[in-house]
Amino acid sequence: MRAQRREGRLTAPAATARRRDGRCQRAALPRSSPGRPRRRGSMTDIHAYLERHQQKELLRLLTCGSVDDGKSTLIGRLMHDTRAIYEDQLAAIRRDSVRQGTTGGELDLALLTDGLRAEREQGITIDVAYRYFSTDRRKFIIADCPGHEQYTRNMATGASTCQLAIILIDARHGVMPQTRRHSYICSLLGIKHLVVAVNKMDLVGFDEAVFEDIRRAYTDFAAGLQIHDITFIPISARDGDNVVEVGERMPWYQGPPLLAHLETVHIASDRNLQDLRLPVQLVLRPSHDFRGFAGSLASGVLRVGDEVVVLPSRGRSTVKRIVTFDGDLAEAHAPMSVTVVLADEVDVSRGDVIVRPGGEPQQASDIEAMVVWMDERPLVRGRSYLVKHNTRTVPGELEAVLHRVDVATLERRPADGLAMNEIGRCVLSLHRPLNYDPYAVNQATGSFVIIDRSTNGTVGAGMLCDRGDRSDRTDPWTAAGVDEGGRDHRSLVAREAREERFGQRAVTLLLTGLPGSGKGTLAYALEQRLFAAGRAAAVLYGPAMRRGLARDLGYTADDRSENLRRSAEVARLFNETGLICICAFVAPHEAVRARARQVIGDGRVLEVHLSAPVDVCRARDRTGMYARADAGELKAFPGVSAAYEAPGAPDLVLPTHELGVDACVDALVELLRSRGVV
Repeated sequence: MRAQRREGRLTAPAATARRRDGRCQRAALPRSSPGRPRRRGSMTDIHAYLERHQQKELLRLLTCGSVDDGKSTLIGRLMHDTRAIYEDQLAAIRRDSVRQGTTGGELDLALLTDGLRAEREQGITIDVAYRYFSTDRRKFIIADCPGHEQYTRNMATGASTCQLAIILIDARHGVMPQTRRHSYICSLLGIKHLVVAVNKMDLVGFDEAVFEDIRRAYTDFAAGLQIHDITFIPISARDGDNVVEVGERMPWYQGPPLLAHLETVHIASDRNLQDLRLPVQLVLRPSHDFRGFAGSLASGVLRVGDEVVVLPSRGRSTVKRIVTFDGDLAEAHAPMSVTVVLADEVDVSRGDVIVRPGGEPQQASDIEAMVVWMDERPLVRGRSYLVKHNTRTVPGELEAVLHRVDVATLERRPADGLAMNEIGRCVLSLHRPLNYDPYAVNQATGSFVIIDRSTNGTVGAGMLCDRGDRSDRTDPWTAAGVDEGGRDHRSLVAREAREERFGQRAVTLLLTGLPGSGKGTLAYALEQRLFAAGRAAAVLYGPAMRRGLARDLGYTADDRSENLRRSAEVARLFNETGLICICAFVAPHEAVRARARQVIGDGRVLEVHLSAPVDVCRARDRTGMYARADAGELKAFPGVSAAYEAPGAPDLVLPTHELGVDACVDALVELLRSRGVV
């Protein structure tokens, strides 16, 4: 403890931790820790504390978001308020705060992570900075990621090993394009837990309405992401409100502060312990009577006596020993590093994978993956690269870019290659097959990096996809409507001739609203009214479509989009035959409805919004859908766990909570008459 008696002593006693470069650093212990060693306590007390500290669960997280949202300041505040900063570090930050002048002479905690000269001069973050701190409950490794668009690759690198992401949003500016970009990358990288920290609440007067507006805007955007655990917390990183302690200036917020949430978020079940994957890194043969295969368990659990298969040779054996530095084990689990001794002489080399029979990964030399491109030279067809997948490295080339993702809008666009910081779904052709799992199933065996063969630098990162998964394939909305021979089939009977015979104009009436707003009831009642009047009409109802043409679809945002796309194609065909088509769908997203109008024809769609509020729809529910959504059984349910975007300029608004069925049908018939349909 001699270091504590110097003038530059720690803010609290310290335990020794190992840095990546091999040198030792001291991790500060909170003064409030009941188990910290006393200054004059025995070495037994110190060792007991260090043992408890080593057993704490580790959470890896990152801060990301738009420029100047306060990411570095938040990390500095977390470390400052948990007493994880050396006193001499704190003194240096005070001096630099005065010299830089970024905070008017006040303590600038962002300088704790912004260590590069360019970062301090510009007041921005350029490279990813990692910091370590701990509390009584958990240990944390936190990455401070840059907010500028040109450093998106740095953010993706920092997020690749994290279990939780903190998305910072400036309360004055709301959801920015870079906020969406970083959120999409977090979703793409499989981060399961998201904290949306609305920062700088002190600059908007701690207004609850500002926080709620940002919450709604972000929830609407996040409906298209594959992240289901999202927590919203209003904070002031500069002053510390709701960071470590509850902020008294926001009494309307009843949730925990940020640190309390980080200490309690459940991450134990995030690790894949089902699929055994042990990539062999090294074959150890120190003597003639020992032959072991060393590597880090990517996933799963391995026990002595287990039967295993070695890929790609498919040799079988059983586990004889599991050897570690501390001795033999009866059982090992991910992410432990072990040396496995097999009972039989099986051919095993570096790059092979040890798996369990019946639980084998996919094998292919033509792979599809979502690729984040990080190099200034674009990813193009014909250039040869190295693909490093776990312990195996194989050469390969880009075969095709299926689409590029606009990460600000989540739209998929055609592309021939990828420029720096762009993301797209690609097909890679490899010279030797890989044994892999889709990234959504197993992140450890579903990821790879792309290496430039001339510079040996990492130029891209990829997340492997299941080739049978439609979720990221070419956008079906933009697919050409031709057959294999390139012919576009059209009827020889013109739509105008059919309309003249039926005495009506063929249009599509799109009824949209929350589940339970009365769409199906009104659609079939209107069909009956039109039939009685001698008109030709047909109904396309969402649940009915799911019993037939869309029976393979679920209720994710992509599946709802595909359901409406298929129905729009059917509605267009009905209109071509002169029929009035009545479509009744939730269709919660305005962008998807707009694409449906383009498929049918903008001039042939009348949009009707059934405006019954969610409380009324919930009370009408006889199927139990809302209750199942409340219980978490139905994911992304509009009005409960996902947003419903009401039409901005509908042709008609029907308050079905105020009007009866007959009155609503009368209004629909009048709309058709006023538009010259009947």
